[in-house]
Amino acid sequence: MTQTDTVLIVGAGPTGLTTACTLLQHGVDCRVIDRRNGPASEPKALILWSGALEVLRRIDVADSLEKRSLPLSGASYWSGGRRTGGVRFGALADTAFPRPLCVPQSVTEGVLYDRLLKLGGNVEWNTELAAARITGSTPSNVSVTLTVPGTGSPAPFSPRWLIGADGTHSTVRAAAGIAFEGSTYARDFLLGDGVFTGGLPEDEAQYHLTPEGVLVVVPLPGGGHRVFFDRDATGEVRPLSDEELQELLTARGPKGWKLESTWWRSTFRVHTKVAARFREGSVLLAGDAAHCHSPAGGQGLNTGVQDGFNLGWKLAAVINGADPALLDSYEAERRPAALRALRNSDRQTRLWMLRQGPKRVLRDTLLKVATATGALDRRIVPELAQLDPGLESSPAVPGELPKPGTRGGRGGRGPGLLSPGVRLPDTPWQPLHGTDAASLHEFLAAGRHTLLVLQGASAPGTSGSGGPGTSGADAGERTAAEAAELVARSTVRSQTDVLLLTDHRPRGGCDPSAPYARAVDIGRKLTELAGAGPLVVYVRPDGAVGAWSSHRDLGRLAAGVSVLGAAVESVA
Repeated sequence: MTQTDTVLIVGAGPTGLTTACTLLQHGVDCRVIDRRNGPASEPKALILWSGALEVLRRIDVADSLEKRSLPLSGASYWSGGRRTGGVRFGALADTAFPRPLCVPQSVTEGVLYDRLLKLGGNVEWNTELAAARITGSTPSNVSVTLTVPGTGSPAPFSPRWLIGADGTHSTVRAAAGIAFEGSTYARDFLLGDGVFTGGLPEDEAQYHLTPEGVLVVVPLPGGGHRVFFDRDATGEVRPLSDEELQELLTARGPKGWKLESTWWRSTFRVHTKVAARFREGSVLLAGDAAHCHSPAGGQGLNTGVQDGFNLGWKLAAVINGADPALLDSYEAERRPAALRALRNSDRQTRLWMLRQGPKRVLRDTLLKVATATGALDRRIVPELAQLDPGLESSPAVPGELPKPGTRGGRGGRGPGLLSPGVRLPDTPWQPLHGTDAASLHEFLAAGRHTLLVLQGASAPGTSGSGGPGTSGADAGERTAAEAAELVARSTVRSQTDVLLLTDHRPRGGCDPSAPYARAVDIGRKLTELAGAGPLVVYVRPDGAVGAWSSHRDLGRLAAGVSVLGAAVESVA
């Protein structure tokens, strides 16, 4: 990588590390700095939801995290000592991660750091962004000064791209002049991780909503629990003693719960804020630098991890030669997602804070009814899981690639499942050539760009072997070969796969030299959409449909997808 192409990531928390790993997997080097002396030792955030876990799977760390986690079965709400409601985890469909995992942030950071090292990256610890100067919106007008250990003077540096993953007090955000808009709760939040006795829950989170405040209890992997309280703001920042935590536990929890010892305690204030912009020229914000949340629902870290992956693959594509306009979609996609997560966590926090009177009674009644009808499961869990990308209005997903009057654009024939911006559903398949994956999502877990060729239904009486009379099979094979040729000329050829998905096993076997993978769609969830002729679907690294077209419109597909733009001339 040349000096002018350098990416500087400020902050080596989960967001910064996810961004760096994604860039490296897509062939782009980056420089990562952090003022700390190493990965976090404090557990901080605990919950990893399905959407973030799918991202972490794409950078090959989900398995390691699962082994060190505690799957949660649900969450329950208690008021006046009685259970008033609850949600069940594990029912989410169409994902390899149907329930959230409890994993301390220190573990998440450690696993991500190990992955970064394996990819050839590194973190410059004890290195701080002392100053940053952004003199305009053009990429060449960024200069920074770093304080580097062992040097006698600050080190100037001019990165091509500057990513602020440096937390709520972001130096990068301040240097870019981006406002951080929102408010701060007039409450202190207090927590302790430790050993408790008295029958605390073993695999579910509990919320005890009392007139004095909330008590949240979460079981931890490897044993122990976290207890979490709120109180009127006092201005004190010292952690509570074990004795003070026990007093709150006695006042708000069931009888008999006793704190034996703690290994971590913390007191903090909670902000609910979002950056006015996520991008200023070649300066981009992600994670807590772009948005901060109440800890309710565990949305902050999860949203940041998804920021990092979204930004990483797009920036890598642009550095590799894609249309720079692709980066315009980063804010367009991630700021609305951050606002949704912020609203969800804020709504839960305000639910906690209802103290007395009719509103409290109404809350408890609504929780009972929503639990009994299943409404709580249907609404709350998908919102917290963050599986739906909500990208239909993104500038990165063209709305009308097929010609007018054919299969059509956002609301047309591919519908629902193939509409641009929609996350592709999983479908089981039998791998035939070029892949060992047993399903679409397993194949897409590599986190690469994909051209998915859906062969379509075989004509009656054909063998599917590619011989005479098998026009449907021939068209699918030809289209896959053309797609592979298009990819070979694209800006992201080394990060792109081509897969032919058929509805049958070819009688004559597969050509082992074919430049594309092949599998049989056992569930026929997708191949049936192709009808009699092949469809080509561009699938983004995040598993969402970027665009689709008939096999006759490969040129239009390439023209409509910025990462394939360099291939347009070859197929036009």
